Amino acid sequence: MNRLSLTTRLSLLFMLAVTAVLLVAGLSFSQLSQHHFMQLDRQTLEEKRQASQNILAEFKDAEQFEQLKPRLRALLGAHRDLTAIILDNSGKLLFAEPGPVALPAQLRDSSSELWQWQDQGHMYRGLTTQIQPTASAPDQPLRVVLMLDISPHQHFFATITRWFWIALALSALVSAGLGWLVARSALVPLRQVTKVAASISATSLKARIPQAEVPHELQQLVASFNAMLARLDDAFMRLANFSADIAHELRTPLSNLMLQTEVVLSRTRDSEAYQETLYANLDDLKRMARMIDDMLFLAKADNGLIMPEQQSVALDVVVHKLFEYYRLLADEHGIELQLQGHGSIRGDRLMLHRAIANLLSNALRYTPAGQSISVNIRQSRLLTELSVSNPGPNIAAEHLEQLFDRFYRADPARRDGASHNAGLGLAITRSIVTAHQGQIHCSSSAGVTTFTLTFPALGAG
Repeated sequence: MNRLSLTTRLSLLFMLAVTAVLLVAGLSFSQLSQHHFMQLDRQTLEEKRQASQNILAEFKDAEQFEQLKPRLRALLGAHRDLTAIILDNSGKLLFAEPGPVALPAQLRDSSSELWQWQDQGHMYRGLTTQIQPTASAPDQPLRVVLMLDISPHQHFFATITRWFWIALALSALVSAGLGWLVARSALVPLRQVTKVAASISATSLKARIPQAEVPHELQQLVASFNAMLARLDDAFMRLANFSADIAHELRTPLSNLMLQTEVVLSRTRDSEAYQETLYANLDDLKRMARMIDDMLFLAKADNGLIMPEQQSVALDVVVHKLFEYYRLLADEHGIELQLQGHGSIRGDRLMLHRAIANLLSNALRYTPAGQSISVNIRQSRLLTELSVSNPGPNIAAEHLEQLFDRFYRADPARRDGASHNAGLGLAITRSIVTAHQGQIHCSSSAGVTTFTLTFPALGAG
């Protein structure tokens, strides 16, 4: 069943539904018809019994009974399928019309209920009743047995039943064919969706399925599929940009290494020249090594392989140590470093040190000389928040969410004039914050840019 096509499944379900309805209708009709005929037979027998009782009420003796026979024949013989038997108290046959029948003894007993009996291929439905004549013969009760031959009814129902099963089988086949046509027609929009989906590749992710022509039942599916295509398109674009960016970032130090090496090897030089060239090459090699380490870190973060240690970390202590590290660089540009507040979270000290260092390094790069960088820590019962604010040019709103993408720069033409900046710091910071079940966002207005990290408090959860 699992391998059947959707069209075949719907056709079979349609066939089963139609067959079930016809079967219930047919069986109900059969039961109602049989009940109707039984009621007619009962009514006929009751009428004949009542009429016979009126005639036999005048019974006195055998001689007088002979005078009643013409009236009984006129009453009981008028019905073609009726058989009537009258017995006296001793079981002697007094009257039989149209003739005597070998009726079982148990059916001759007085009974007010209908009974059925089969003999020589005929089915009878009968009624046995005891009639008490007038007071002149109280000790001579008579038993009257009335039987209707219902074989024609049985043949009728057998024929109807046979044709019913034949019609049911034909109806099942016809309904299966109609169900297949209806299902195939109804699934045309789904086949169109499948056709569009099959035509989509990494080079055609811009294609979308139009929702206006899709039935209401499939609109949610199409909307979800289009949303998935949008996400894939965005992911492929980022991957393409990422590949281009990493190629560009690696090409620059490689080009420097090749150029410097070719220049040095172009003629014979003294040992000091070779040593200077090796030192210069070493700087480019260190830059590429850092970039590769950062990429490996981000790859692990994407696959959920970063497992931070769970220890109590005082964020103000981490910030103080970073201020000591960046103090010399800040003093060279006349930038003041300020810290307010304190708070602790549970996490990995080295990873948090790296995340905050990236924010401070980014702030120092864009803060004008003579200004100050402010770090604020606020702690509540559930959350601990750390923000790094620095003055400088506003970042456009459309760039704020993308700042944390790899190699992303608000101004693509700008390389920041620093060979060591690969554009991975904020992406690494977001991965570290996410690994600590935290969130990061950036706001920029009124000449101040603020990066805010939010973590669960030390005692939360």
